[in-house]
Amino acid sequence: MTIKIIRTVALLAILLGCAFGVIAGIVVLSVESQLPQLPEQLEEIAMSPPTEIYGIDGSILTVLGGRQQVPLSRISPYFQNAVVAAEDKNFWKHGGLDKMALLRAMYRNLRKFRVVQGGSTITQQLAKNMFFSLKQDWHRKIKDMLMALQIERRFSKEEILEAYCNQSYFGARAFGVEAAAQTYFSKHADRLTLAEASLLAGLPNSPSRYNPYVNPDEAKARQRFVLSRMVVQQMITQEESDSAFNDSLVFRPMYRGMQRGSYFVDYVLRQLEGELGRDVTYHGGLKIYTTLNLRYQRAAEEAVAQGIKDLDDWTGDAKKDSMLDEDKIQAALVSIDPGTGAIVAMVGGRNYEQSEYNRAVSTRRLPGSGFKPFLYLAATDSRGFTPKSVFVDSAVVFDIRGSKPWRPENFDGRYHGPMVLKEAFAFSINIVAAKLIYRVGPEAVVEAAHKLGIKSRLDPNLSLALGTSPVAPLEMASAFGTIANGGTYYEPLSILRVEDRTGNILMEHFFSGTRVYDPETLYPLLDMMKAVVDRGTAWTIRRLGFNAPAAGKTGSTNDYKDAWFTGFTPNLSTSVWVGYDQKREIRDTMRRGITGGRGAAPIWARYMTQVTEGQPSRDFPIPKGIRFELVDVRTGKSPNSATADTVQVALRDEETKLP
Repeated sequence: MTIKIIRTVALLAILLGCAFGVIAGIVVLSVESQLPQLPEQLEEIAMSPPTEIYGIDGSILTVLGGRQQVPLSRISPYFQNAVVAAEDKNFWKHGGLDKMALLRAMYRNLRKFRVVQGGSTITQQLAKNMFFSLKQDWHRKIKDMLMALQIERRFSKEEILEAYCNQSYFGARAFGVEAAAQTYFSKHADRLTLAEASLLAGLPNSPSRYNPYVNPDEAKARQRFVLSRMVVQQMITQEESDSAFNDSLVFRPMYRGMQRGSYFVDYVLRQLEGELGRDVTYHGGLKIYTTLNLRYQRAAEEAVAQGIKDLDDWTGDAKKDSMLDEDKIQAALVSIDPGTGAIVAMVGGRNYEQSEYNRAVSTRRLPGSGFKPFLYLAATDSRGFTPKSVFVDSAVVFDIRGSKPWRPENFDGRYHGPMVLKEAFAFSINIVAAKLIYRVGPEAVVEAAHKLGIKSRLDPNLSLALGTSPVAPLEMASAFGTIANGGTYYEPLSILRVEDRTGNILMEHFFSGTRVYDPETLYPLLDMMKAVVDRGTAWTIRRLGFNAPAAGKTGSTNDYKDAWFTGFTPNLSTSVWVGYDQKREIRDTMRRGITGGRGAAPIWARYMTQVTEGQPSRDFPIPKGIRFELVDVRTGKSPNSATADTVQVALRDEETKLP
């Protein structure tokens, strides 16, 4: 009985194996007919069409490509060995497919019921560039494998390795090892040392993650991995590995002569890497249509450059010859169309050639008083307060459970007595903001900020009124844009459409907003923000000659480590941040702290003046249900003979006086 069962099981196994073989054969035959023709020269694969990135007006921002072909004899043996160790340890043995790696990948893919690991050899990676279809599915994987087998039958291992070295992307716009050697080390590929070669060989796996300029620790960890693989495969000794790892690398100053919008271009590429994958992004011959307005970008770069020059003079950094650029003051600017969410300009720092770190997107710094619009919106939305509600600016202490008592202070160190909220907002009175958040509750402020478009995590505590949770300039420009357009939030958008080399649309984004507030709810806040520009802490904008209707808010931290101005017209919302990467105090040579009104607002004014030149001036529309009232600044009541100062406030018709 047992023997019969064994025979039956064996027969079933044979039948299943045959069935699987037949099915596999049918699949291979159906796919094989769709394979492209191999080129006469393998190097033609490496010369795939370049990826082109366009601005919104059709102008080319940059082209990714332009490989410098070099024969294998002009590529350092160190680099050749490092690439094989890092990417395909059995390269010299297999016939195009690494069977053990392939089995491991199949096992993991079957467990996930999708393609999560490729098990690709160097030959397979080279084969990917021959396909117009950019989907990562089983059908595509079979094509990759069959094409890899054809490549191995027709070309030598040396020709395959040469083509791979010339087609790989190494980040920093460097395609091919010769361009990479020139970009990072100012030398030819045949002159690379073991230390340099092992670092470069680790980059193609993830060019942005392992970029040594941006993530030096990640790059060194990857270099250590490559060197360890070389030791295991007996390409080098452990002593040689340790010596190479400890060798001091001298990098070339980054990205000389790059085209405009480089911070923005990097921002776009990182998004595409996440959505389409590295191979498609850099080897797909894509046409990427973006939202960047090249005229606005030029204006942004010029405004930031002039602003940094002024700040260098004020702080004395300009006279410190030994001071490195990375230690000097930095600035970031991001500008958005509030009606669509389109990013039209972006500057991420003082010098892209020196550092590609994008402070407009990646940095999160304390916004200081720049956060107060979210507090005032929470207060005027449904908490019973209006722009004419009166608060007393006087010393106050808040007892906080489990923490030290909080004693908020005004920026000028003085108290100004009773005043309406609009006046307190225009001149950024901290104590009034602290008393207001105590009445409103920090949770309501967090909710308002997130509804408008702030994505960062916000700590719901009383000090949030003074901007103690870090945010990014992109978030601020986006959230203020929601106020500018009357309450519709648009996700910041940089990519409109992506086409492959044959014109097929791989990705397309449309402008789509979500109504988060009614216009009549936001207008009283918008009116208060106009006062900041017309006569408050951002008065320097008018002094510099920008006369169009505008609104915004300055931001300065009490320790002078961050200076902001985020403001908007009906057509543009722009955020500017100024500060040191090392979070040092921003002080002039007289030791006076530099605020958002002095450090960031002038950059905003220069940029906005240039981009709005020649355009008709347009004010913000006044929604139905809004009325204006002239009140006493101190009492919030109608002026009388004893009134010293008045202010006009915007009120909703249904608003009543605070009991």
